[in-house]
Amino acid sequence: MEERSRCCRMQKKEHISLQDYISNTRSRDTLHTKSNKHCIGALVRQSGNVTKQLSLSDVSQEAIEFIDSYYRHIGQNGTDLHLARIKCVEESISKTGHYELSHQELVFGAKLAWRNAPRCIGRQQWNTLEVFDCRNISSTKDMFDAICRHLEFATNKGKIRSAMTIFPARQPGQKDFRIWNPQLIRYAGYIREDGTAIGDPVNVEFTKLCQLLGWKGKRGMFDILPLVLSTNGNDPDVFEIPSNLVLQVSISHPTYEWFNELGLQWYAVPAVSDMVFDCGGIQFPAAPFNGWYMVTEIGTRDICDPQRYNMLEPIAKRMCLDTSTNSSFWKDKTMVETTLAVNYSFQTAGVTLWDHHTASDAFMKHFKQEQTVRGGCPADWVWIVPPLSGSATKVFHQEMTNYHLKPSFDYQENAAESHEWQDPKLKLQFKQKRYTLKEVTIFIMCVQYMTMKALAKRDRVCILFGTETGQSEKCARRFAEFYRNLFYVEVYSMDQYDTTRLSREHILLIITSTFGNGDPPQNAKVKTMTDYMQ
Repeated sequence: MEERSRCCRMQKKEHISLQDYISNTRSRDTLHTKSNKHCIGALVRQSGNVTKQLSLSDVSQEAIEFIDSYYRHIGQNGTDLHLARIKCVEESISKTGHYELSHQELVFGAKLAWRNAPRCIGRQQWNTLEVFDCRNISSTKDMFDAICRHLEFATNKGKIRSAMTIFPARQPGQKDFRIWNPQLIRYAGYIREDGTAIGDPVNVEFTKLCQLLGWKGKRGMFDILPLVLSTNGNDPDVFEIPSNLVLQVSISHPTYEWFNELGLQWYAVPAVSDMVFDCGGIQFPAAPFNGWYMVTEIGTRDICDPQRYNMLEPIAKRMCLDTSTNSSFWKDKTMVETTLAVNYSFQTAGVTLWDHHTASDAFMKHFKQEQTVRGGCPADWVWIVPPLSGSATKVFHQEMTNYHLKPSFDYQENAAESHEWQDPKLKLQFKQKRYTLKEVTIFIMCVQYMTMKALAKRDRVCILFGTETGQSEKCARRFAEFYRNLFYVEVYSMDQYDTTRLSREHILLIITSTFGNGDPPQNAKVKTMTDYMQ
């Protein structure tokens, strides 16, 4: 079953919101409206939120297409059994607006959803997926017990097995069963008094939610977060995951003996739990699934990313690398050694892990096989290519087409943001006032007026920068943050500054550098130092 690709959109939007995950800021692209079409292949959440409930006609159409594909798969297409099943499904949808998948159909759909996942480099194992059918559960305790069984099966003493647990489907007139955690296993993140983070910064907000629900964290670097589960729209319950179900690997290095002094570790099972499983016109909002890690996910991203554990520079300094200049390639060297340490540690512990080169080779074999068997293989090149040594892997050099097939795993609305609280105390804690556009506009105008009035009494500092790589701009903005405590500060690129203002400046700082073979940066060529001083 196929949907139109979500990569190239013909319909124009007023703006596209772009997230910078390092600075946690958003910008808007409006220039794309000047183009007839645009590609959103590099957006993390391309597909947006899944529709809460499909229309009856959509449910019926998707159901029949899926049932047809299932009977083709088992070699029973067009048989009396196939036609009788279609009739049964149509009657159920007509009477109740819903129908139930058989266990065999559910398993087939789950495996096919993994096979269709364009962002997964390890899906050549799609047919080995173990599916746990838990559509009959009714309480959060039942959900928790099922997740524990899932984790025990998947962990398998380090010999990781791919698995998926499927909880009750979304149905008309009923609220969803939800797992609020982005992954079944993740580390907590806390904010210190000085504003810095301890633990995993990406989980700070979810950690706060868990604490408001009564969980007590130890404020350590690697505290396992509890499971937050809800059924049929009820307020969530919190469950601690038994420590014996969370296999963790301490990170050491084959040659750097000091590496284990960093105290780094990571969990063995990556189980995504906040996506919706969409199959045959039925949506399953709680359907956690896992494969196993590719080494760069941990070594390059989780440990080294600035918005995650941000260990790149501390490790580089322990390696005695020159971190004062990009030309020393200290970041590259550190990432390689950190990723090597993760690979070495998992292998030593006997825990399943793929290196990115092996994963790339295996995907290319799968990619070519799919082209032969199915006539194509949906693949998101941006996600398939590893974050380390990209061009040294085969997938880097392979053109790919990204499109959306069903059954599928899709993003959905955040459970915490969409939940309607039942408990008055919790409702008061989580209540958020929604302001109108007019109220927000008035508030911003008032703040701007008061800010400008206060700043007018301060001396003005103007900082100009000339840069090609962004280093001088970064330095200029650091100076600006420092001076804002005492002065009214403005920062400009040198080619955007109005030189007629020079005589009115109180304090002027110019920060620039050379580029390449001693040449000035592009944005500093039109305004030389002599121009500014004349």
